[in-house]
Amino acid sequence: MTSPVLRIHAHPSEIDATAWNDLLARQAAPSPFMRHEYLVALQDSGSATPANGWTAQFASLWRDATLLAACPLYLKDHSYGEYVFDWAWANAYEEHGLAYYPKALVAVPFTPVPGSRLLARDAPSRALLVQGLIQWCEQAGLSSLHLLFGADEDIAACKDAGLMLRHTVQFHWTNRQDADFDAFLASLAQEKRKKIRQERRKVADAGVTFRWSRGAEITDSDWDFFYRCYARTYREHGNAPYLSRDFFHRMAATLPDAWLLFVAEREGRPIAASLIALSASDPDAPGAADGRDNTARPLVAYGRYWGALERVDCLHFEACYYQPLQWCIAHGVQRFEGGAQGEHKMARALMPVRTTSAHWLAHPDFADAVERFLEREGAGIENYIDHLGERSPFKAAD
Repeated sequence: MTSPVLRIHAHPSEIDATAWNDLLARQAAPSPFMRHEYLVALQDSGSATPANGWTAQFASLWRDATLLAACPLYLKDHSYGEYVFDWAWANAYEEHGLAYYPKALVAVPFTPVPGSRLLARDAPSRALLVQGLIQWCEQAGLSSLHLLFGADEDIAACKDAGLMLRHTVQFHWTNRQDADFDAFLASLAQEKRKKIRQERRKVADAGVTFRWSRGAEITDSDWDFFYRCYARTYREHGNAPYLSRDFFHRMAATLPDAWLLFVAEREGRPIAASLIALSASDPDAPGAADGRDNTARPLVAYGRYWGALERVDCLHFEACYYQPLQWCIAHGVQRFEGGAQGEHKMARALMPVRTTSAHWLAHPDFADAVERFLEREGAGIENYIDHLGERSPFKAAD
């Protein structure tokens, strides 16, 4: 039997889109952010390119003409846009006269969404891909390899290959099969229920109403307005937006069914917007034409981007949590992921969830030091999750 061969690609389009998406559909935790269309759009729109520190080196593993495994891979000369923070590691390298950058990163740029990263036909192929990535990093003289927000299968393969694991916490809402939003509120403790009603009333009393559009129903003018809001929010915080307008133009053209847009209006004019991503879980959704029954997968919503042109008290909570949760309940969404960090999300019934990344450092002394650090940090994360679990917003069981 021919030995597998690892290939490195300077652009995701060098890997066939159908083959990539077929591998993704086979994984336990696919997301729209790992779709070939999404990754190509990041690069072709100028959002994730060498000019801003993301040099694509996508990896694929082949046996003859058969694609066994693949993953997004980037060389990074900084640690922005990752949401798993290793600045202290980079500083320690620098203090000892060593170069931490460039490093290798298996991740989706600017997207802290847990899910499958190592797309593989089976566990042996996934293990071979990890081994190939480490060998490639060694040959290239890179300081490190990092896989961020991986699925369980990815993390298991990395652990078996000797990578160190690091845990962080996100906050996700899980559908408890409530009949409607009022029934959802009724499941919460009185204090939390009262607070949510007060916050929603403030938005309604300000004369704000909402409309939503999905997929092809999102018009070009809707996309333009959303981007104005999105870009303004970044600039108000002193940063340029990570994603360009052209990126969202490409999403509307190549991956429309992955998006749900909420627009807030007052006195007939739009004033804010939030954009939610949706997993493909119906036969007509992108990527479903692979012969598998994707209807068996739970529909997942991902809170991603938001912005406002006017200030209204509690508008952020309404646009980014209450409107999406109300939609999720009405449409049978199994899970709503609210993004990285934010204990305030627990008051909106998004509960703590452990997420995991995996790390390989070439320098043995630094690897030992980081491993000791991760042991201490990991114990702190476990205590933190236990503490958060004692603060459940739901009614106590009878």
